Amino acid sequence: MTSVVGPDFIVIGAPKAGTTALHAALTQHPEVRMSQPKEPKYWLCDDAPPPAYRGPGDAHSQQEWLWRREDYERLFADPAEGVVQGESTPFYLWHRASHRRIAEALPDVKLIAVVRDPIDRAYSNWMHLWSDGLEPVADFEEAFALQDRRIADGWAPFWRYRDLGRYGAQLDHLHRFVDPERVLVLRYRAIVDDPAAAVDRTCRFLGITPGLVDSIPRDNSHPFVEPGLRPRVLGPVVRAGAALGQFVPPQVWRRASVPLIAQLTGSAAAHRPLLPPEARERLIPHFAEDIAQLSEVTGESFDDWLSTASRGSFTQRTQVTRS
Repeated sequence: MTSVVGPDFIVIGAPKAGTTALHAALTQHPEVRMSQPKEPKYWLCDDAPPPAYRGPGDAHSQQEWLWRREDYERLFADPAEGVVQGESTPFYLWHRASHRRIAEALPDVKLIAVVRDPIDRAYSNWMHLWSDGLEPVADFEEAFALQDRRIADGWAPFWRYRDLGRYGAQLDHLHRFVDPERVLVLRYRAIVDDPAAAVDRTCRFLGITPGLVDSIPRDNSHPFVEPGLRPRVLGPVVRAGAALGQFVPPQVWRRASVPLIAQLTGSAAAHRPLLPPEARERLIPHFAEDIAQLSEVTGESFDDWLSTASRGSFTQRTQVTRS
């Protein structure tokens, strides 16, 4: 692939690991211009339309993918002196073909990978889709076990609750194409525990002035929807609406879905319950080998992810940090 007019840096992953919060924090920096839309998804494609994914809501969301080179280049066509440009598509870290495409077309780009306990990440991923009315399975572990069947049925990447959290293999593959010196691995817990330090570390990596952003906005956490009558009745309506949404501009269904999802959520902005220790114990074997590989690739220990203790949502964790 020939060189592309593109960003100076990309936040490449992982989904539900704090990328939205980091993107929002960097948007506040006077020496940064972040793309609109936040997630162009260009490098998931190969200058061709995205695959025709068939999961709930997939066809609608694919309308927002930028797959034409000229559309992607337009996002970064007017660089300003002293300003770095970036985008955030959290699926690039998982998507192996993106690694080669980015390396070939953007040989000097810097990449930021935000990683989170893979079980907490998967649980948050499931809860996001469940609370939006798209996930039809009310039990997280049951939905987690359906990944391979859903892949075979052509569901989009966001439904890969297991594979999106295998960062060790992902980073190992990325380093074959991109110099590790141009890859920053940032932990989700750093964003939660010391947001100013996390942003400053990112700024130093990007070569811009630290100390100008001292907070990270709340990430895109969703209120928890209790299983019961409301999701049984409204969930199918949301999924049917999302399917029909593929035939209209994306903003039409997004506006129409707001009152439906509000009814689904209800008036109580409840936090999702912590995942029980016994559930984490059952899920740890899916990630233990990859966690060891991640430690080897980064030189940093991630053994705390082998714990049976759940850590909660962004809001729950920040409340603990501040107390």
